Amino acid sequence: MILTVTPNPSLDRTYEVPALEHGEVNRATGERVDPGGKGVNVSRAVAAAGRRTVAVLPLGGAPGAVVAELLDAQGIEVAPVPIAGATRSNIALAEADGVLTKINAPGPELTAAEQELLLETVHRESRGADWIACCGSLPRGLAPSWYAELVARAHAAGVRIALDTSGPALAAALRERPDVVKPNAEELAEVVGCRLTTVGDAVKAAEELRGMGARTVLASLGADGQVLVDEYGAWFGTARVEVVRSNVGAGDSSLAGFLIAGGHGPESLASALAHGAAAVQTPGSVMPTPGDLDPAAVTVTPTVPLDRVLKEPVT
Repeated sequence: MILTVTPNPSLDRTYEVPALEHGEVNRATGERVDPGGKGVNVSRAVAAAGRRTVAVLPLGGAPGAVVAELLDAQGIEVAPVPIAGATRSNIALAEADGVLTKINAPGPELTAAEQELLLETVHRESRGADWIACCGSLPRGLAPSWYAELVARAHAAGVRIALDTSGPALAAALRERPDVVKPNAEELAEVVGCRLTTVGDAVKAAEELRGMGARTVLASLGADGQVLVDEYGAWFGTARVEVVRSNVGAGDSSLAGFLIAGGHGPESLASALAHGAAAVQTPGSVMPTPGDLDPAAVTVTPTVPLDRVLKEPVT
């Protein structure tokens, strides 16, 4: 079982428009409502793979009730933490040419009591979990050290933990030695304070991140692939993608694939790549099923092309 923690979930409304015209009335040609948040997406990907998952998240107001209903309909066990504020609602405008404009609300502010209840709920629900995946930004009221406290408590309970966040929250959590961290290229460059122009730069930054406390680093380099760095070495992998339809939730699907396959080594990297590639070829935030995966399109090698120039450098 994979337990996910989403401190700042959302109710996501996506409207399809032919072309966004600023200052004008835009009429949607389609719409959909989805539960949102990085941890929520990991749970959705795990459930789509036919595996058991429990989603812990603070929920409040009418939007929170809808999020719980949508997750339940997708076969996801929900462990809600009641809060006084209303769960945030986000809006996305999807144009016919693939351009996506998002408006993300800040979300409610959690009280000290609600923050502690969230930690206690994670502890209670994590009994028997193979992994805890903590993902996304922190809502108002939670200090950057909150994730560090969660990692410490998970390790005290003997549960492995994967972390997908950025900025001060990631930096603070590293001192508690999370088992896996999953930065993208921008987040990796930010936390170590360097430029990434080659695959070798990314590997070096991942090794620095391990020196700061991360036990395993799974770094997404976008169209350039992924690198995995742990105590046993480094691996590089790519996945062939025929048509990109949407990159929403692709990184979350990739993390789910990594954890489903055990969360360590080249086999897990291959699973991460397969899930991420399948996700970008599905519409909207739809998560891939096992039938969508194409393992033959994935290549993983311990011979890392250190001099390969990144198509999407971070400077």
